[in-house]
Amino acid sequence: MQAVILAAGKGTRFEPLSLARPKPLFSVMGESILEHNLKEMKGLVDEAIIVFGYKGGMIKEKLKEEFEGIRIRYVLQEEISGTGSGVKLAHPFLKDKFLILNSDDFYFKEDIKKALEKFPCLLAKEHENPSSFGVVLEKDGLVKELVEKPINPASNLVNTGLYFLPKSILEIETEKSERGEYEFTDFIKNFIKQNNLYVVKAKAWFPASYPWDVFEALEHLFNVRKAKNKGKKEKNVVIKGKVVVGSGTLIKSGSYIEGPVYIGENCVIGPNCFLRQMAVIGDNCKIGQAVEVKNSIIGENTSISHLSYVGDSIIGSNCNLGAGTITSNLRHDDDTIKTMVRGQIIDTKRKKFGTIMGDEVKTGIGTFIYPGRKIWPNKTTLPGEKVDKDIM
Repeated sequence: MQAVILAAGKGTRFEPLSLARPKPLFSVMGESILEHNLKEMKGLVDEAIIVFGYKGGMIKEKLKEEFEGIRIRYVLQEEISGTGSGVKLAHPFLKDKFLILNSDDFYFKEDIKKALEKFPCLLAKEHENPSSFGVVLEKDGLVKELVEKPINPASNLVNTGLYFLPKSILEIETEKSERGEYEFTDFIKNFIKQNNLYVVKAKAWFPASYPWDVFEALEHLFNVRKAKNKGKKEKNVVIKGKVVVGSGTLIKSGSYIEGPVYIGENCVIGPNCFLRQMAVIGDNCKIGQAVEVKNSIIGENTSISHLSYVGDSIIGSNCNLGAGTITSNLRHDDDTIKTMVRGQIIDTKRKKFGTIMGDEVKTGIGTFIYPGRKIWPNKTTLPGEKVDKDIM
């Protein structure tokens, strides 16, 4: 079985985390989203055709020619002219049937397996915010219509971007969309005019359009992980709940860890720090004295100095947070947090949301970061500076 994985886009809505690396290589719990999806396809797929573009060399360097027993073939999409164009580039290498999926959404083996048992099909999932996706209208288990991002959706069943299809679908003639791109969903819309397309409903699927979307996947990712401790701990360390600790990691005296928590390899934690539920610490991190981290993802090789607080945030790789850095994650009016994305104010729909910090960022001592702010790479905040707007 072959799978076409779309990984060519720039991931602009994921900035600043997508500036230093392609979005599919964003890492959670020691593996990138792309690696996660490949692992979920292990035993189901023999070959993955990765359509790459933006910073694609990093993807090739990461995966090489084989991953988890799956052969990897790379196809370069030089001009980003839509998902339809991307899939068509794989046409010369495809056999009769193939799987197609996005590289930057979280899929899971149980659902992939169900999709491969129903040909041809589209994988769909109920979502609380269907107007942000393509809405699937079904009848008797078949796709009757796809409606892209409707203002008043007739259903909460949305398209996950995973399909099991015949190669012949790529021979259907389509026109460019209003935004000047060839959309793969237009191939689907034309296909269902003459053919049946089954709806398979996913048990778990987590899109990652914006950085804060990853928080929605964390609980499920923790649920499928087993607790393990390969590190070392000093006296007077308290560990409760499901906690994963990588090899070479040292947890110093007085630290309190309340799972679920993930700590990577070769980290130094504490002394006297507090890691709360849904904290994810990457490899080679230093979490200093009296630091508190909750519901946050900390990238590899990052140091958080003493007396700092990181809550409901994503901190990139190779960052250095000065002592007393505080990420504020709650507004005084108890409203949801808004943030700026490409010049537009976007509602995260989250009551608690701290900061998104790109790679290589350094903060000075006593830095205070307001809710919903993003900090770009190569920007150092001054000691005592209050970050109250996006730093570009």
